[in-house]
Amino acid sequence: MEKSQQISESLPLVILLTLSGGFMDAYSYLCREHVFANAQTGNILLFGVNLSTGNFSSALRYLFPVLAFAFGIAAAEIIRNRFGGTKRFHWRQLVLLAEAIILLAVSLMPQSFNLLANSLASFACGAQVESFRKMNGNGIATTMCIGNLRAATQAICDYGFTKNTTAKENGFLYLGVIGIFVIGAIIGNFCVNMWQEKAIMVSVILLLAGFAFMFINQEN
Repeated sequence: MEKSQQISESLPLVILLTLSGGFMDAYSYLCREHVFANAQTGNILLFGVNLSTGNFSSALRYLFPVLAFAFGIAAAEIIRNRFGGTKRFHWRQLVLLAEAIILLAVSLMPQSFNLLANSLASFACGAQVESFRKMNGNGIATTMCIGNLRAATQAICDYGFTKNTTAKENGFLYLGVIGIFVIGAIIGNFCVNMWQEKAIMVSVILLLAGFAFMFINQEN
């Protein structure tokens, strides 16, 4: 199978994971004390601001998710190296299954456990961003938008200079992924209003759908 056609890089899977990515950020921000699950730049900024004002307890509230995100990236690499040669399933499926289990645990945590809940959600996001980095051979992010916005703008500019239709298609594809992230955030807002802490179960369902989708065409 050609690399650009791997099931882990397919548009349907990217849509599921991006919806979940937008949902998770909305959930953690709206329901878990205004901490980002994905946008670690925002968490690092708020960590620094609180540190500068001597608000050390709030600073730690933003620091731990950043550290958990990094550990999530490392965990994905450990899974890739340990299970990368497994034929029965793909190592990325293990990442999705682990994410779903972690977020299921988060759904059961009350507000008094927000620090742990946010750290676990960021851990899951770190594992996802490390495991799913391409769409049809092009670099993509399913948990944040800044890289996708850069790629979209560059591709559209390339089309303006060269009239290359592939560049135009890629540009609008990246913009579409950003739009899907926004839709995930919108859904997250509605679900948090209805279900509060348990709203993250929507992401669990999306991740399990991605896990099942990958069985359609196993990768080597």
